[in-house]
Amino acid sequence: MRLYLVQHAEAKPQVEDPARPLSEKGQEDIRRVTNFIRAKGIEVSKIFHSGKFRAKQTAEVLAEGISSAGGVEQAEGLAPLDDPGIWANRLKEEFEDLVLVGHLPHLSKLAGLLLAGDPERKVVGFRNGGVVCLKRDEDGNWSVGWVLTPELLAAE
Repeated sequence: MRLYLVQHAEAKPQVEDPARPLSEKGQEDIRRVTNFIRAKGIEVSKIFHSGKFRAKQTAEVLAEGISSAGGVEQAEGLAPLDDPGIWANRLKEEFEDLVLVGHLPHLSKLAGLLLAGDPERKVVGFRNGGVVCLKRDEDGNWSVGWVLTPELLAAE
């Protein structure tokens, strides 16, 4: 199984827009990432997001580049301060590739829990609009497959 953890793309500051939609830079960043992913032919069963507007927008753009049989759906347990154990337990019952679009510190804690058994252990650095691919082997052990950040794809 592959699990793609995506921190929402850059959002506008709350003082500028309380709804916190993606900024122009955030939209450009996630489009670059999506175009790269499209070229790789990544397929997942579903793309989940936290329900916050910036995460929903990020998930919808990703869905343009990631083939997802189950589409895009809001899911509980992906908010910034949610318990990472919710998804760690849910993933034990999942066998198809998934995308989770969420926020810090939740994504960092989930990665720490899956990779090191400790949600407080920072095991990978997340970036707005970036993707961390985790792989689970037959024994249930997780490892980092790859990390992609918008900066790696920046136009020169």
